[in-house]
Amino acid sequence: MEKRNLFVSGKAVVAAVCGAFTAAFGWLGWLVVAWAACMALDWVSGSAAAASRGAWSSAAARAGIWHKAGMVVVVLVCALTDAVLAVAVANLPGLGLEVNGVVLPVVLVWYIFTELGSIAENAAAMGAPVPGWLVRILAQGKEGAEK
Repeated sequence: MEKRNLFVSGKAVVAAVCGAFTAAFGWLGWLVVAWAACMALDWVSGSAAAASRGAWSSAAARAGIWHKAGMVVVVLVCALTDAVLAVAVANLPGLGLEVNGVVLPVVLVWYIFTELGSIAENAAAMGAPVPGWLVRILAQGKEGAEK
């Protein structure tokens, strides 16, 4: 019986943490979490794919980390762009528009689809069969975010 209570308590803690996170950051916070998870999985799967070919190198791994750091910079630029747009639109008299984050979500979705495509490529490089339709869906998602 105590095991069950521990499981229920664990579920309650997870639900409370997720609820608090959602209350604080909303859907955009979960989008950032998904992007961060995709970046980490891409780096790990890329390293694994290189290692499976006997081509892993610390220089390439570092280059991958710098690439991810550059993406973080771009996301910060997008967040600042959204903030500046919101302030500018709010203070333009008679405009009557409301701007709540238009740049950041689109860029995050674009990055997520890019990372998912790369993860699928890494899985294929490790020998996993990747359905062609999955590759097409990921490419279409990325293209859709670009439009």
